[in-house]
Amino acid sequence: MNKRKTIFDTTLRDGEQTPGVSLTNEQKLKIARQLDKLGVDVLEAGFPISSQGEKQNVRAIASEGLTLDVCGLARVLPKDLDACIDCGVDMVHTFVSTSDIQRIHTIKKSREEVVTMAVDAVERIKEHGVKCMFSAMDATRTDLDYLTEIFRAVEGAGCDIINVPDTVGVMSPSRMYNLVNSIYKEVNIPIDVHCHNDFGIAVANSLMAVEAGASQVQCTVNGIGERAGNANLAQVVMSLHSIYGAKTNINTEYLLETSKMVENFTGIRSPPNTPIVGDNAFAHESGIHTHGVLEQSDTFEPGIMTPEMVGHKRRIVVGKHAGKHAVKKSLDDMGIETTEEQLDEILVRIKDIANKGKRICDADLHAVASAVLGRNLGQETIILKEFSVMTGNLTTPTAVVRATVGDEEAVASNFGVGPIDAALKAVEEMMGGYTKIKVRDFSLEAITGGSDALAEVTISVEDEDGRVVSAQSASADIATASVDALITAINILLEKKKLWTMQ
Repeated sequence: MNKRKTIFDTTLRDGEQTPGVSLTNEQKLKIARQLDKLGVDVLEAGFPISSQGEKQNVRAIASEGLTLDVCGLARVLPKDLDACIDCGVDMVHTFVSTSDIQRIHTIKKSREEVVTMAVDAVERIKEHGVKCMFSAMDATRTDLDYLTEIFRAVEGAGCDIINVPDTVGVMSPSRMYNLVNSIYKEVNIPIDVHCHNDFGIAVANSLMAVEAGASQVQCTVNGIGERAGNANLAQVVMSLHSIYGAKTNINTEYLLETSKMVENFTGIRSPPNTPIVGDNAFAHESGIHTHGVLEQSDTFEPGIMTPEMVGHKRRIVVGKHAGKHAVKKSLDDMGIETTEEQLDEILVRIKDIANKGKRICDADLHAVASAVLGRNLGQETIILKEFSVMTGNLTTPTAVVRATVGDEEAVASNFGVGPIDAALKAVEEMMGGYTKIKVRDFSLEAITGGSDALAEVTISVEDEDGRVVSAQSASADIATASVDALITAINILLEKKKLWTMQ
C-alpha cells in the first residue's frame, strides 16, 4: 500500500454500455476533461472498431491534449488494433476470451491459438511504440495454470500491464485475493483489475485485489456499466485513501462534481444513500446523531473521510426522528430566534406533519415557525405575477415568467425539453441578475388519482455558495406546482443569503 495506486476509468467505454445510455461526442469530451481534472491516470475513451462515430470520438479525445493517458479498446484482431492506433491513443487495451466457456462457445479457438493471437497482438501494438494492456477476458473463470501461461507469454512479448477482469462478477473477495496474489507471484509487470458488480461486491473485490498485489483498478463514475455495473470510482478511491492509507492521483474534492456531471449526461441517477456522493452520504436526521455531529462531527461520521474531502456538504435534516438540536440549527440557519417553549412547540408540530408520511422541507419549517411565533418571518423577494407555457408536438416548449423581484419587475423566457423544464429555466434566467441559483433536485408525485390528479412537486435549489433549500407545492397543473415550489425555495434561500452576509 506504500506504492501509489493508479486509477483506470472506463466510464466512456464500459460505462456507456449501460442499457439505455448513449453519450454525444460533446458530452464525451466534457466528461474526458472532467476526468482529467479529477486526476484519473488512464481514460478508456471507447472501442474504435465498433463504429465510425466511435472512432471519431476516441480520436477527438486523444487529440485534446489531456494530461492522462487515453486508451482505446481492441480485440486481438489486426483491424481492431489498427483502428486504435489510427486514433493516436497513448495505450491500446487488447483482450481475448480465455475461459473455456467463452473460448469454446464464442471465439471457437484452441488454447494454443489464443496464446498465439494474444502474443501477436501485443507485438503489433509495441511495434507502433504504444503502451499495451492485455486483458484475459473472463479471467476469473479461467483455469489458473492456463491463465498464468498466457500472462507470462504476453509479458515476454513486451506487454506493459495485464488486466484480470471479473467479467461476469462471480468472484468473492477472498477468492479474488487468492487469484491476484497467485498471478502477482508469477509475473513481473503491473496488474490491473476490472470487477463487475453483479453481486454488489465489485468494490470489495477490487480492494482485495489491491491487497493481493494489483497496482491499478478499473472503475466507472457512479459504478455504471454493463448489467449491474462496475466498481464505483468514488468508493474505490476513498476506501484506498481513508481506510488503507494508500495514495492515488485523484483530486478527491471533485468527486461529487464529477458524479453529478455523469448523472446529468447519462440520466442514471444515484440513489440518495449512495456512499460518498449520494445526497444522504453526509445527512443526519436522528436526534441522537444530529446532536453528536453538531458537537463533534466524527461522533457519527467516519472522521477519516469528511464531506469537504469529496466536495460534499454536511446536512442536518428535519424529520420525524429529529431532535431539538437539529430543529434549532435549521432555524438558526434561517435567522429565526425562538424561546425554549416555542422551539418545543415547533418540534411537536414538525413531528406531527412527518408522522403523516410527509417529507419536511425548509418551506414547511419556515411556515410552522411563522405560525408558532405568530408573525410572518422574512420578506418575499420574488412575487410571481404570471407565467405561461407553450408546448406541443410541433413546438419547442417555451415558457415566459413575469414577477416582481425586490422593487423591480422582471420578465424572462426560455426553452426546455418539456414545459416544466422550460418554466424552471425561465425562472433561473430571471434570477440571473440577482443571484446564481440552480435546480439541484426535482421530484414529482401524484397524490390523487385520475386524469385531473393533484400533483405534489418537491424542488431543491442551490446557490453559488452551496447552500441548499427545499420546498414543495401541490396543484393539478404540474407546471404551476413546479414554479410555485421553485419560487418558494428561492425566497427562503435569499433570506438565508442575507443572514449569512450579515454574519
